[in-house]
Amino acid sequence: MKITSTAFEHNKPIPEKYTCKGEGINPPLVVSGVPETAQSLVLIVDDPDAPVGLWTHWTAWNIDPKTTEIKENSVPSNATEGITSAQTNGWHPPCPPSGTHRYFFKIFALNTHLDLPSSTNPDQLKSAMKSHIIDSAELIGLFSHT
Repeated sequence: MKITSTAFEHNKPIPEKYTCKGEGINPPLVVSGVPETAQSLVLIVDDPDAPVGLWTHWTAWNIDPKTTEIKENSVPSNATEGITSAQTNGWHPPCPPSGTHRYFFKIFALNTHLDLPSSTNPDQLKSAMKSHIIDSAELIGLFSHT
Protein backbone atom coordinates (compact mmCIF):
# COMPACT_ATOMS: atom_id res chain seq x y z
CA MET A 1 0.00 0.00 0.00
CA LYS A 2 1.25 3.49 -0.77
CA ILE A 3 0.24 7.13 -0.18
CA THR A 4 1.80 9.95 -2.18
CA SER A 5 0.99 13.52 -3.17
CA THR A 6 1.24 15.34 -6.48
CA ALA A 7 2.02 18.51 -4.48
CA PHE A 8 5.11 17.36 -2.53
CA GLU A 9 7.50 14.45 -2.24
CA HIS A 10 8.15 12.25 0.80
CA ASN A 11 10.23 14.08 3.43
CA LYS A 12 10.09 17.32 1.41
CA PRO A 13 8.37 20.65 2.15
CA ILE A 14 4.60 20.99 1.90
CA PRO A 15 3.78 23.96 -0.38
CA GLU A 16 2.55 27.07 1.49
CA LYS A 17 -0.81 26.82 -0.29
CA TYR A 18 -1.77 23.95 2.04
CA THR A 19 -0.70 25.68 5.26
CA CYS A 20 -1.76 28.62 7.43
CA LYS A 21 0.49 30.85 5.31
CA GLY A 22 -1.52 30.04 2.19
CA GLU A 23 -5.06 28.93 1.41
CA GLY A 24 -5.04 26.38 4.25
CA ILE A 25 -6.65 23.66 2.12
CA ASN A 26 -5.77 19.96 2.22
CA PRO A 27 -3.15 18.81 -0.29
CA PRO A 28 -4.00 16.26 -2.98
CA LEU A 29 -3.24 12.66 -2.00
CA VAL A 30 -2.90 9.53 -4.12
CA VAL A 31 -3.57 6.08 -2.67
CA SER A 32 -2.48 2.86 -4.35
CA GLY A 33 -1.99 -0.81 -3.59
CA VAL A 34 -5.00 -1.12 -1.28
CA PRO A 35 -5.58 -4.79 -0.36
CA GLU A 36 -8.58 -6.34 -2.13
CA THR A 37 -9.94 -7.46 1.23
CA ALA A 38 -10.14 -3.88 2.56
CA GLN A 39 -13.64 -2.77 3.56
CA SER A 40 -12.72 0.87 4.25
CA LEU A 41 -9.81 3.28 4.58
CA VAL A 42 -8.85 5.64 7.40
CA LEU A 43 -6.75 8.78 6.95
CA ILE A 44 -4.92 10.35 9.88
CA VAL A 45 -2.62 13.37 9.54
CA ASP A 46 -0.59 14.34 12.57
CA ASP A 47 2.46 16.27 13.74
CA PRO A 48 4.63 14.56 16.38
CA ASP A 49 6.82 17.68 16.72
CA ALA A 50 4.15 19.93 18.24
CA PRO A 51 5.15 21.51 21.60
CA VAL A 52 2.12 19.89 23.31
CA GLY A 53 2.92 16.44 21.90
CA LEU A 54 1.16 14.68 19.02
CA TRP A 55 -1.13 17.17 17.22
CA THR A 56 -3.73 15.70 14.86
CA HIS A 57 -4.55 17.82 11.78
CA TRP A 58 -7.12 15.59 10.07
CA THR A 59 -8.98 12.34 10.53
CA ALA A 60 -11.37 10.71 8.08
CA TRP A 61 -12.77 7.19 8.05
CA ASN A 62 -15.07 4.91 6.08
CA ILE A 63 -13.31 6.08 2.93
CA ASP A 64 -14.20 3.81 0.01
CA PRO A 65 -11.32 1.32 -0.44
CA LYS A 66 -11.50 1.90 -4.20
CA THR A 67 -10.47 5.54 -3.63
CA THR A 68 -7.27 6.31 -5.52
CA GLU A 69 -7.23 10.08 -5.08
CA ILE A 70 -8.24 12.65 -2.49
CA LYS A 71 -8.33 15.94 -4.36
CA GLU A 72 -7.06 19.15 -2.82
CA ASN A 73 -9.64 21.06 -0.79
CA SER A 74 -11.99 18.07 -0.64
CA VAL A 75 -13.26 15.28 1.57
CA PRO A 76 -13.38 11.73 0.24
CA SER A 77 -16.99 10.94 -0.71
CA ASN A 78 -19.03 9.30 2.06
CA ALA A 79 -16.15 9.65 4.54
CA THR A 80 -16.70 10.89 8.08
CA GLU A 81 -14.32 13.55 9.39
CA GLY A 82 -13.53 13.53 13.08
CA ILE A 83 -12.36 16.07 15.63
CA THR A 84 -8.77 17.34 15.28
CA SER A 85 -6.51 18.55 18.06
CA ALA A 86 -7.84 22.04 17.25
CA GLN A 87 -11.30 20.73 18.33
CA THR A 88 -12.70 21.18 14.82
CA ASN A 89 -13.77 18.75 12.09
CA GLY A 90 -11.92 18.60 8.80
CA TRP A 91 -8.45 19.63 7.65
CA HIS A 92 -6.54 21.85 10.08
CA PRO A 93 -3.56 23.29 8.14
CA PRO A 94 0.03 23.08 9.37
CA CYS A 95 1.06 26.17 11.34
CA PRO A 96 3.96 25.33 13.67
CA PRO A 97 4.92 28.02 16.22
CA SER A 98 8.63 27.59 15.45
CA GLY A 99 11.07 25.33 13.66
CA THR A 100 10.41 22.71 11.02
CA HIS A 101 7.73 20.16 11.81
CA ARG A 102 7.00 16.78 10.23
CA TYR A 103 3.46 16.01 9.08
CA PHE A 104 2.60 12.32 8.80
CA PHE A 105 -0.14 11.51 6.28
CA LYS A 106 -1.15 7.96 7.24
CA ILE A 107 -3.57 5.74 5.37
CA PHE A 108 -4.92 2.53 6.88
CA ALA A 109 -6.83 -0.29 5.20
CA LEU A 110 -9.40 -1.88 7.52
CA ASN A 111 -11.32 -5.13 7.36
CA THR A 112 -14.51 -3.34 8.49
CA HIS A 113 -16.42 -0.05 8.49
CA LEU A 114 -16.36 2.06 11.63
CA ASP A 115 -19.64 3.14 13.18
CA LEU A 116 -18.35 6.34 14.78
CA PRO A 117 -19.88 9.83 15.01
CA SER A 118 -18.11 12.94 13.68
CA SER A 119 -17.50 13.93 17.32
CA THR A 120 -14.90 11.12 17.55
CA ASN A 121 -11.47 12.34 18.64
CA PRO A 122 -8.15 10.88 17.38
CA ASP A 123 -7.63 8.59 20.40
CA GLN A 124 -11.14 7.15 20.08
CA LEU A 125 -10.59 6.57 16.35
CA LYS A 126 -7.26 4.82 16.88
CA SER A 127 -8.78 2.62 19.58
CA ALA A 128 -11.74 1.64 17.37
CA MET A 129 -9.58 0.76 14.36
CA LYS A 130 -6.66 -0.90 16.18
CA SER A 131 -7.72 -4.53 15.74
CA HIS A 132 -8.99 -4.03 12.17
CA ILE A 133 -5.86 -2.76 10.34
CA ILE A 134 -4.77 -5.02 7.48
CA ASP A 135 -2.27 -2.64 5.83
CA SER A 136 -1.01 0.92 6.10
CA ALA A 137 1.29 3.47 4.49
CA GLU A 138 2.57 6.94 5.28
CA LEU A 139 3.86 10.06 3.59
CA ILE A 140 5.82 12.69 5.50
CA GLY A 141 5.70 16.37 4.56
CA LEU A 142 7.70 19.15 6.17
CA PHE A 143 6.74 22.73 7.00
CA SER A 144 8.45 25.58 8.78
CA HIS A 145 6.45 28.67 9.75
CA THR A 146 9.18 31.30 9.67
